[in-house]
Amino acid sequence: MALKVITDTSCDLPEEELEKYGIEMVPLKVTFDDGKTYLDRFELNPRLFVEKMRRSKILPKTAAPDPHTLIEYFERGLKEAGEVIFVSISSGLSSTYQAACLAKDMLKTDKIKIFDTLTASLGTGIMAIKACEMGLKGLSLETIVREMEKIRKEREVIFTLDTLENVVKGGRLSRLEGLAADFLHIKPILRGNAKGVPEIVEKVRGRKKAIKRMVEMVEEIAGQVMGSKIVGISHVNCLEEAHQLAEQIKNRFNPRKMIVSDMSATVGTYAGEGGLMINF
Repeated sequence: MALKVITDTSCDLPEEELEKYGIEMVPLKVTFDDGKTYLDRFELNPRLFVEKMRRSKILPKTAAPDPHTLIEYFERGLKEAGEVIFVSISSGLSSTYQAACLAKDMLKTDKIKIFDTLTASLGTGIMAIKACEMGLKGLSLETIVREMEKIRKEREVIFTLDTLENVVKGGRLSRLEGLAADFLHIKPILRGNAKGVPEIVEKVRGRKKAIKRMVEMVEEIAGQVMGSKIVGISHVNCLEEAHQLAEQIKNRFNPRKMIVSDMSATVGTYAGEGGLMINF
């Protein structure tokens, strides 16, 4: 393969997918209220992340990799394959894309492309896989970027939160509003917008109804073409529900590939425990 695909740890791809396609990840950073900073996925697995997040009185802080770290990955990728594409978490959610652009500029080469997925979690991971698939077909770097731009326009992400605790910790909702929503069992459903930022599109009473509504939304948005898609379901400590959701989507739409994985600390920090996301 003449192309090295690199992404960041928000991609949420399972180890078997990373190994299958030779995708490398650059770690984002997560800092908790005790002042300790961890490299996402390298030093902080999903189980430890959930445990520490539960104990944290304030929302953990996430940070992008610095340009010098990205340069190390890019230089290694160039030696390995000759060309590199970096598939980044949405620039609307993280400064990772900007840091990667700076790293590329410092290297002064046209053999590196930086791609803003305008999504996160397995949405980013799926685009990394598609870049690999095109690279294996022998497509040029420029062609791959053009095709990924088309895919980006059609990408979708829908997710629900089981608790608003992290939204309250992050200051986006007052504690009183959060308590009221929890008392009424209100479960927001969010959808990524054109700028790569999630927006609340519906509010549903009850977890089961929220999950049912997400499946209905998949049908409304892309039911006709789901058979050709890779579907990703990521979660924060709710594996059983994630598998149940995957089974519903598989039986209803029969997509060409399905991936279920834990949500990384980078995205899971904002989703909170019970966060459940569909990328397609």
